[in-house]
Formats: sequence, structure tokens, C-alpha cells
Amino acid sequence: MSQGDFERSLKEHGSSVYGERKRWLALRVDVPLLLLLLLLMAIGISVLFSASGQDFNYVKRQGVFMGIGLFAMLAVAQFDPRFIQRWAFVLYVGGIGLLIAVIFIGVGAKGAQRWLDLGFFRFQPSEVLKVAVPLMLSSYLAQRVLPPHFKHVVVALLLIGTPAILVGIQPDLGTALLIFAAGFFVLFLAGLGRAYLLGALFAGLSIAPIFWFYLLRDYQKTRILTLLDPQSDKLGAGWNIIQSTTAIGAGGSSGKGWMQGTQSQLDFLPESHTDFIIAVLSEEFGFTGVLCLLLVYLLIILRGMMISLNAQSMFGRLLAGSITLTFFVYVFVNMGMVSGILPVVGVPLPMVSYGGTSIVTLMLGFGMLMAVSKEKKRMGEQL
Repeated sequence: MSQGDFERSLKEHGSSVYGERKRWLALRVDVPLLLLLLLLMAIGISVLFSASGQDFNYVKRQGVFMGIGLFAMLAVAQFDPRFIQRWAFVLYVGGIGLLIAVIFIGVGAKGAQRWLDLGFFRFQPSEVLKVAVPLMLSSYLAQRVLPPHFKHVVVALLLIGTPAILVGIQPDLGTALLIFAAGFFVLFLAGLGRAYLLGALFAGLSIAPIFWFYLLRDYQKTRILTLLDPQSDKLGAGWNIIQSTTAIGAGGSSGKGWMQGTQSQLDFLPESHTDFIIAVLSEEFGFTGVLCLLLVYLLIILRGMMISLNAQSMFGRLLAGSITLTFFVYVFVNMGMVSGILPVVGVPLPMVSYGGTSIVTLMLGFGMLMAVSKEKKRMGEQL
């Protein structure tokens, strides 16, 4: 081999090694979605610091869970959606097993038994089902002829209903509704016929009296009745709605300023760092601040729907669409209950309310979104 051939071979080999190293080091992420989530987390941390009474412990714990969530999201994003699909059944069955464990060895708080005590922190298994249910249904329906036949709809309803009932008896009506919504969106995106939708509406109206008289607990009935007339029990069931709407109205157009809100800082507003944190943001940053937060949420939802529309597989399309629409329901229900147009059901504001399990679960969902987006790019590169 001549000197020139040797040098040329060395260059080609070095270039090949560099290319392989570059591929291994490069993370496959959806950059627009990542930037929007980082912005949302920054907003959440700043509002939480004020809502918690400037308690650094809350901020530190929230930051730790956000870091864990980011790591989990980026890790999941590196997998091919087909690999994720293969684990759908395992995650679903494991989640059901954890919900059953909660019934026997769960830890209770405020009249509800929803957690498993792992020693160093409490884990809420119902959060896992918010991801496991749409993942399982997307995997199941993507392997069938769509729109789904009646027998497949029945199986899908069983897959949705089992965890929803197990969560509902904890009781945790808000999370049960979110699990049901996540599964329903998969069915809807799979092309569920109009007859099924009308039948579901009729069935829901038919069992509403049974639901009211035999399934709802007294405090849940009170929350619904209080929604219609909060002033009927100003110091009891109506207190939360009255104080949250007062905080929202007090903020005006531009707000009182960061950490200057009286409702939260003087502890008039209950659960100010969790379910009612949007009222803190509204009082301190006003209508303008709420609009900015809504814009971030809207951009995240739009990005998620774009990923769903551009997905290269039916599984990816169903999964991405259902995760995105469930995220929308999170935002809508929380803001609706805080502003007094929906009953208080204990749904946190995503990525802003304090709560570790919720954040990690949400980030896992976004990691799956990124995996679907990555699949599109990789297949496009091969064409």
C-alpha cells in the first residue's frame, strides 16, 4: 500500500468512527416541544415558590422531580415506538396490580387511600394508568381493523373501565375521569362511529341517577351542589371556590406582582400550591399572566397534534393524539374548577402544581410523543 492510499484509508476510517460517535452522542428529541416544556417548568417553579409561602423545600423537591421527569422523557424518546408498543401490556398489567395493592396496603390521607409508601417517598399508582391506558389501547386497536368492530370496542371499554373503577373507589374521581378520558380519546381517534358515541351519551344519561344516589359519596355530591350556589355554604364547601374566584378577580389585568397576592400569602386560598395554584398566578400576574400561560399550553397541544398527524404508524398516531388530548383535559378541568365552572375534583395544573408522581408521569407521556416524532424523522431520512 502506498503512502497516499494509507493516508486516504486512515481518513476514511477516522471519518467513519467520528460519524458513529456523533450518532451515539446525539440525543433524538423534539426541540420545539422540549423548549416549551422547559419554559412551562420555569413558570411552574416561580409560581410554586410564591404559592408555597417562599418555602425552598417545596421548590427543591419539585425541582428534583422535574429533573427525574426530564431524564425519563429523554430516555423514552430514544426508543423506537415499536419497542414502546411491546411493553404496553406489561405496563398496563403492572399498573392494575399496583392499584389492587393500594386497596390492601395503601396509605390514606384526607379520607382517601391512594398512595403506596416506598419509605423515602409516597407513590401514587393511579398516575401510571394515565399513560398505561392510552398506551395499551393504542397498541390493541392499532393491530385491528379500524374503525373498530363492536367486539373490539367492548374489549377497549373493559381495558378503560377496570382501572377507572379501581381508582374511583379510592376514591379519586378526578384521576378516574382523566383515565377514562385518555382511553376514550384513543377510541375516538380510531374512528369510533357516531352510533357508538350517541349510545354512550344515552347510557351515561341513563345511569346518572344510579351514579348520583349509589356511587357518589356525600362530599362529592356537596361539591357539585356547591358549584351551583357557592354562597350557600361560605365557610364550608363553598370556601374554596369563593376564595379562588376572589383571587382571580383581584389580579385584574396585570396583577399585584410576584409574591404580592393577599389571598395566597395570607392563607385565605386553600391548596394554593397544588390544585388552586392558577388562582395564585392570576392574582399576582393578572389576566395577562394567565394568557401567557395559556399560550404555552396551546403551543404544546398544537405541537403534540402535529406529531400525531405526521406519525408514520397507526399506533404512533393514536398514542400521540390521546396523550395530547388528555393533556388538554388536564388544563381545562383544573382551570374550570378553580374558576367555578366545574366541580372541584382534585386535578392538578400540569407542570405547575406541586406533585412529583404527576410530573414524572406527564414527562413519560411527552417522551413517547418525542419517540413518535423521532420515528417520523428517521423514516423520512431513509426515503
